[in-house]
Amino acid sequence: MREKFVIVSGITGPDTSVDRVLASAMGELEEVVIIGTHKDGKEYFASSIADGPNVNWMLDRAKKALIEIIDYEP
Repeated sequence: MREKFVIVSGITGPDTSVDRVLASAMGELEEVVIIGTHKDGKEYFASSIADGPNVNWMLDRAKKALIEIIDYEP
């Protein structure tokens, strides 16, 4: 079900600021998982979903879409 994923800004491109990515998602998402790195290198994780298996499912689906991006043809 590839149509459930939105490929943001194409296959390659320059990095985008964290604030810009978060701002573009505000008000658009029903559920969210955020994975990041603090400026001091410490990892950051937050989720709007309390159920661990569902968070893992979202991560696995996102990884699958990322792996398959090479086959994406607009």
